Parts: sequence; structure tokens; C-alpha cells
Amino acid sequence: MQFDRLKRREFITLIGGATATWPLAARAQQQSMPVVGFVSSLAPSEDWAGAAFRKGLGENGYVEGQNVTVEYHWLYGRYDSLSPLVADLVRRQVAVIATPGSTPVALAAKAATATIPIVFGVGEDPVKIGLVASLARPGGNATGVNFFLNEIISKRLGLLHDLVPKAVRIAVLVNPTNVPITEATLRDIPAAARTLGLQIQVLNASTSREIEATFATFAREPADALFIAPDGFFVARRVQLALLAMRHGIPTSLSNRSFVEAGGLMSYGTDVADMFRQVGVMTGQVLKGARPADLPAMQSTKFEFVINLITANALGLEVPPGVSARADEVIE
Repeated sequence: MQFDRLKRREFITLIGGATATWPLAARAQQQSMPVVGFVSSLAPSEDWAGAAFRKGLGENGYVEGQNVTVEYHWLYGRYDSLSPLVADLVRRQVAVIATPGSTPVALAAKAATATIPIVFGVGEDPVKIGLVASLARPGGNATGVNFFLNEIISKRLGLLHDLVPKAVRIAVLVNPTNVPITEATLRDIPAAARTLGLQIQVLNASTSREIEATFATFAREPADALFIAPDGFFVARRVQLALLAMRHGIPTSLSNRSFVEAGGLMSYGTDVADMFRQVGVMTGQVLKGARPADLPAMQSTKFEFVINLITANALGLEVPPGVSARADEVIE
């Protein structure tokens, strides 16, 4: 009997000790996982972006919470907190800094570290903006995907003109806090506008209140259509933009299809969700040991032209058959 009681005490002690070590073991395992600092200019509500990135990680065998930790930082298109955020990631020596869809974030990360691997998704030529030495041989600590935002500006303006052929005065909305995109947009769009015989009116907005004020200017300076620069802040505010455009009766164009799904008239651009996935794939390759210097930067190859026919009808626009035939998708 005494022997049985002794054995029970030993068993309870053994189980209790094991139970006490389980949280410690779990914490130790979590701490041993590589940490990816994911920084996006989009809003936290953009579930598709995180899901696409995780899908890419999974293609290389990395599952969040099992063998990798992902820290999500959503800027909501506001870049004032960018420098301290990137500095903190560098200070803590995360395994990889992933910057899908944001040139300012990629440039800030590149300026902050020459050793921590960076996997970017940028709309500009990464060679021209100094992220890599060449696409085939990046040569430094950064590699990633170029998804052609600026190269397609003239194409997108042309499609807007085809869709709204009577439009002559085009308002161009830019976010001055996103300097690379703003500079590229204002550099490329005047020549495209002259070719099409269009007049350009430049408007600035970097807050929701400034977006409201922008539309208020149309009462004084009417515009026939609105061309929205390819900026994460505008994507995050797409519902506000679509509602205001509908209220003021203004046809709109953005580069992201989610804008059309929110009620905007049209979009033309690359498959952004696939870009987030590809950044995830390349992040997984780096975690497996690939060096960014030797991992060729990629270029998006899939482009989408999307029209919201419901919005067109509400605006009183008749979509030319030739234009709708060229669309990859017509929402109706």
C-alpha cells in the first residue's frame, strides 16, 4: 500500500514536471523559428494579401506558427512610421524583411541594412531605383518582383480614354508622401495625355480628409474622369474613392482590380495577389538558404483589364463593344 502511494506520488510529480515544461518547450520552439518581418502599405483588413503571401511560403514548406513566425506590419498607406519600424526589424535581426507592394518600404529597408535579406514587390524597375544591380544577378541583400505599375501608366490612361471617349479633362490623383510613385506618375502621364489630346489636372491627397477635399474641388474645376495613381493608400481607401466618384458622377481608373470590385469603373494592372504569393515563394527560398544576391528578380507577366458594368450604367456610360471585348473581366 505504502509502495503504491509512493509510486502514485512519483507519477504525479513526473506528469506535473512534464506539464510545466510544455509551455517552456513551446516558447523555445517559437523563439527558434525564423522571424519574417512583413511590411505592407495596405490596411490590416486586406486578408487576401496576407493569405497570398502565406500561400507562397507554403510552396516552400513554411507554415506560419509551425516553422516560421511572420510579423505583420500594415501601414495603411501612411509612411510616417516607416523609418522606426524598419530600424526595429533591423535591430532585432529578423531573418527576412518582406516588402510586397511598396516601393517606399523596400527603399527604406535597403537603406537600413546591407546584411538582412530583403524580398520586395515594387512597381518600378528595381535596377533603376537601386534595389538590385541587375535582374539576373541582384548582387546584394535584396531580390523580389517587379509588377509594373509605372510602365503601364500610359496604357491605363489609354484604356480609360477608350472607355470614356468624350472625356477631355482628366484629374490625376497622387499621394505626395509616396515620392517614387508620385514622381513616376507625374513624369510619365503628361506625354501620354498629349498623345491622346487630353488635359491633365493634378490633385494631391494623403489622408481621408484630403480625399474628401479633392472631390469638393470638382464643383469649382470639373473633371471628365479621374485617374488614380497606383498607391497603397488609395487601394486601402478604395471604397471611399468609389463612393465619392459615384456621388460626383466621375468615371475612375486605378491599377488594382479590388477597386473595381468596390465600385470603381475600371482597373488595369498586374495580378497583385499573385505578386504577394511570389514574394512569399521567394521569402521561403531565402529561408531555405538561397542568397538574394544569386536569386534572380522576377517580372510579373499577367495583366488584368477589369470593367464594372454596373458602375458604367449608373454613370450613364455606354461601354463600346470593342472595349468590353478586350476586358479580362466585366462585372455585371
